[in-house]
Amino acid sequence: MPVTGERVLDLFQGARLTPTQRRIAQILVEHSGKAAYLSAAEVAGLAGVSQPSVTRFAMALGYPGYPALRRELRALAAGAPSEPAGRNGMQRAVLAEAEHLRRLAEDLGQLDDVREAATILAASRPLPVLGLRAAAPLAAYFGYFAAKVFPDVRLLDGGGTGLLDRLDQARAAGASALLAMVLPRYPRESVTAIREARSAGFTVVAITDSAVSPITEVADLVLPAVVGTRLVFDLHTGPMTMAMVLLEAMCDTAPEPVHRRLEEFEAAAAQRHLFVA
Repeated sequence: MPVTGERVLDLFQGARLTPTQRRIAQILVEHSGKAAYLSAAEVAGLAGVSQPSVTRFAMALGYPGYPALRRELRALAAGAPSEPAGRNGMQRAVLAEAEHLRRLAEDLGQLDDVREAATILAASRPLPVLGLRAAAPLAAYFGYFAAKVFPDVRLLDGGGTGLLDRLDQARAAGASALLAMVLPRYPRESVTAIREARSAGFTVVAITDSAVSPITEVADLVLPAVVGTRLVFDLHTGPMTMAMVLLEAMCDTAPEPVHRRLEEFEAAAAQRHLFVA
């Protein structure tokens, strides 16, 4: 039974891969239906790399060689569940998101990366948050709530040369870190901005969709969360959850009293009658 690209992608989550290795991973995902039956030479040909590169890729994932990785792919194929009977496409998409969240919950059993990212970001004054194109709503969502706790959150959701100017301004104001939300199809401007930020001395934390994202090669610390691909447009349930988990961890490590700032906001909201309930 063919295995889905999402299940193949799970094998690469958390791995630090070189650009060549990411290319190999992308080929296995794109050809997930037959990946378990491709030889190392065939994978190398499809990816346009050398056969030893395929062997090194398997070893980077913790396997003794490509044959062991292929056995794992065949085991996935043998145990791949069929689509639930009687489910329509909308239901399957939502159920797939539920599975993504279940796996994310398992990954969060180890919080070292989240806590490290939280410490880095919570200490930055101001805190710039980058999100272009599809990631702009996610960056705005994070920024809206982060601004209730942190005094100077700067949303960078527009591209062009002005984006680099705003990064320069944040750095001049004392910013030490950048949070970047970068989702498929990975805007070129986001990659450029991250590179410029690192050159300027920022530490870059990125939320992206997988370990084979091109962002893993340009950010200092990556927090992956799977993007749903079963509808015409992607579902960002996983990255949104990761963003809120990160914000929670930032609140835990914030150098200023979080509850005091929240109480001040609630008092101001009540005085201004911002909400009806």
